[in-house]
Amino acid sequence: MSDWEKQLACAARCAVCGAGLQQKDPRILSVITHEVICMDCKGDEEQRPDYADRAKAMISDCLNASGRPYGSPEGYCFHHFCRFTCR
Repeated sequence: MSDWEKQLACAARCAVCGAGLQQKDPRILSVITHEVICMDCKGDEEQRPDYADRAKAMISDCLNASGRPYGSPEGYCFHHFCRFTCR
């Protein structure tokens, strides 16, 4: 696991609401801030009127930066749409 994966996967707090995240708690990256957020905050984020546009822009930026498709589990982009836990 790379450093960025470990830092993200094992984040102890949601960057939005500050809720504590235990090892087995699911978490995901925000398409707005690219920080680790809890699933409740992800649900709130998805209700934003600009969410679809922000998600598309994030995918484009991520593809350009990483060279990997956003659906690749090894890529940073993947974690914006698929929840994960600390291993």
